[in-house]
Amino acid sequence: MANEQPPSSEAGNSATRTPPEVRVRRIHRRDLNRAWEFLKLCFRDVNRETVEYQRPRLKKRFLEVYEEEGIEQLLFETKIANKDVIVGYAECAFEIVGSDNWMNQRYFSSRDMRPLYVEELAVHPELQGQGIGAFLLEQIEHLARVRGCTHLVLEVAENNENALKFYRTRNFYRLDAAIFLAKKISSEAELLPPRRLKKQPPKEMVKAIKAAPSPTRRRKSLG
Repeated sequence: MANEQPPSSEAGNSATRTPPEVRVRRIHRRDLNRAWEFLKLCFRDVNRETVEYQRPRLKKRFLEVYEEEGIEQLLFETKIANKDVIVGYAECAFEIVGSDNWMNQRYFSSRDMRPLYVEELAVHPELQGQGIGAFLLEQIEHLARVRGCTHLVLEVAENNENALKFYRTRNFYRLDAAIFLAKKISSEAELLPPRRLKKQPPKEMVKAIKAAPSPTRRRKSLG
């Protein structure tokens, strides 16, 4: 009887192969375009469902962040098909940054809080639930501890239920009661209809108007 061929390791052990390892490093200039495309992919669906355009910011602003001091931009990568693939991105700041930021520094100072501001956390949409988000948050918490921060502070849309669940199970709590409000207004003409004065104009005003030449009347040429 012919000897049986052992199953190939690639075909037989595909289900038991060790999952790829995710590693973290600081972003490099050469990563900026890849990271930008990654963020657009991650937030595409979120932006469809929120009033405020969430992420990412304008590419110009994203590129400017790389040059700023006090901001950490971290890439989380793994090997897939022998290629380095971005699977997570984290960005945090040790002070309030940006002229369009609504946060009030005095709020934190008066409560003896030294926050690390989490500007961005993003996980590849096809790799949700694999522990990448927990790794991102653990890394951010580690940075906060070694830099002497007392809190992590971040913003999340109220209707982003998946994100809210993720943060609440990790002991995040709501700092402020600010929410978006809306009131339905019936559709009308842009300009309001005529409205009467409460009483007749004064007689002197009427006389003066009658005596004044009409602005549309043209004098005949003297030539």
